[in-house]
Amino acid sequence: MIDVIPAPGTVKTFDEVKERILLVAPYVPWIHLDIADNTLVNNDTFRDFDQWKGLPTNISYEAHLMVANPEKYIRPLVKAGFTRLIAHVECQDPRRFLEDVKVEEVEVGMALDGPSNIEELEPFFEEIDVALIMGIEAGFSGQEFQLETIEKLKAIHLAFPEVILEVDGGVNDKTAQMIKDAGATRLVTTSFLFKHPESIQRNIELLQR
Repeated sequence: MIDVIPAPGTVKTFDEVKERILLVAPYVPWIHLDIADNTLVNNDTFRDFDQWKGLPTNISYEAHLMVANPEKYIRPLVKAGFTRLIAHVECQDPRRFLEDVKVEEVEVGMALDGPSNIEELEPFFEEIDVALIMGIEAGFSGQEFQLETIEKLKAIHLAFPEVILEVDGGVNDKTAQMIKDAGATRLVTTSFLFKHPESIQRNIELLQR
């Protein structure tokens, strides 16, 4: 089963987030929110999570924490209704994040940035629900997919077949099949969907196939 998870991208305001979520909400069970605060990546996104309560409740939300200290966002995100939290292995203390998030009833993931090696992620496979493998360098959407991501996916899937693999960055109609063939079952996509809002339903279905 392939899950397509739309991501509004590194947007700055709640209005932008809401507009994009409402476009895709009828067609998917999950939404992916990128969170940046200029600490791990050179970008800054919307982070007023109190406003999140006004969004559709018939879908689930995951947070992609592209920040140096993800632990400080755990409680605000859980309070806002997020049920899957994904931090980067490149953050200051991934072990602290995993320890702090244990007390919450959420799914937990660890992300590996495009330039990083899979060895950095290996110590955490037994403790996470999902591994998010970046197909680009984290920070901005619209980048070209890095083909070396495919080899990372194949290696992880071979060594840890029980780990759910999610891919973010460069996911479109031309890369999706390669990504799926390499073992991933969750596709996070931004530009491919939101550059053509009139075709969102068709493009989601295309990725699912």
